[in-house]
Amino acid sequence: MIIWGVLLGLFVLVLLVVLHELGHAIVAKRNGVKVEEFGIGFPPAAKKWKVKRSFLGEDVTFSLNWLPLGGFVRLKGEYDSAKGEGTYGGSTFWVKTKILLAGVVMNWITAIVLFTILAIIGMPKILSNQVQLPFDTDVRRSPVTIAKITPNSPADKIGLKVNDELIKINGQSLTEAEKLPVITKQSSGKKIRVEYRRDGKELAVDVQLNDEKSVKGSGYLGVIPGQTEKMYSTWSAPIVGVATTGQLSYETVKGVGVLLVKTVHGSIGQIFGSAESKESARADLASVSGSVAGPIGILGVLFPSVVSSGIEYIIFVAALISLTLAVMNILPIPALDGGRWFTMTIFRLFKKDLTKEREENIQATGMLILLILTILVTISDVGKLF
Repeated sequence: MIIWGVLLGLFVLVLLVVLHELGHAIVAKRNGVKVEEFGIGFPPAAKKWKVKRSFLGEDVTFSLNWLPLGGFVRLKGEYDSAKGEGTYGGSTFWVKTKILLAGVVMNWITAIVLFTILAIIGMPKILSNQVQLPFDTDVRRSPVTIAKITPNSPADKIGLKVNDELIKINGQSLTEAEKLPVITKQSSGKKIRVEYRRDGKELAVDVQLNDEKSVKGSGYLGVIPGQTEKMYSTWSAPIVGVATTGQLSYETVKGVGVLLVKTVHGSIGQIFGSAESKESARADLASVSGSVAGPIGILGVLFPSVVSSGIEYIIFVAALISLTLAVMNILPIPALDGGRWFTMTIFRLFKKDLTKEREENIQATGMLILLILTILVTISDVGKLF
């Protein structure tokens, strides 16, 4: 299952990046900028084809490359200072803006399409205020299952297992996960009957719950319940697709902002803070490490965990990654689309020449920062695997 998850994750990542680059290429071609090469994966090249006429223009080289971590498009005269007909550099500011932001738009369109499909086949609910149209939404809950068991807890001692479906607790039907702690608290310290389903068989067992003195750390029963909710729409599916993309894009931007604040606070606190503030700084950096995932985390942890959850969750994760790519690429970070546009705009505002050398140095600095961050995130991801 892990191998299939990694392969699926790799396919999704490559597909989303290729769609991003395809957005750049299509808009470039439509605005008179020559597309010289469109590649899947990163060099070295495994195979190249030069096509005389294609949907991306004439004499375009298509390539398959050995590093399967995305894709790229190479335009004629890619530097801002390039001159000549059919070059990116020789285009107007507005054309350059459209080309640079086309990849972001493509990722958002992809997310909208995927969320629209999910609105029809079952949209996983992850936010309490997640977008829905009440008059065209059917919310369905899965049975309550055991997501986690605390070692040496009452549940552990009687042999309950993860993924067991909880049917009744002390004679009360359990249809909502949030009711479990309420029911068990009412019988704290007492013996109750737990009815559950495992492998299609209904079973029952008596268990002595923790009392108020021993509840800390494990709860009364010692389980964390799990339950999923899905929302189904009909005619309003496209509206839900657009609105969900907007809502989750906002949540992503807000999350990036929180991570940046915690990273800055944690880094400064570690260097200049008192003993107490250094402890707080370490906590901030630890939370950042636990919240961020790179390619290793996505391929080795995220996709293997959702591959057995159903097609809806696979599509949902793909949509989230797509809109995350959009959000990250619109940020003013050198070497990313937003950074290139920001650099170009600043130089024009101050009426300075953005020479090839200057642009290369700025982009190289951005790439170095991204490389360092990628290495740090990868180290964190590897730690999560073991």
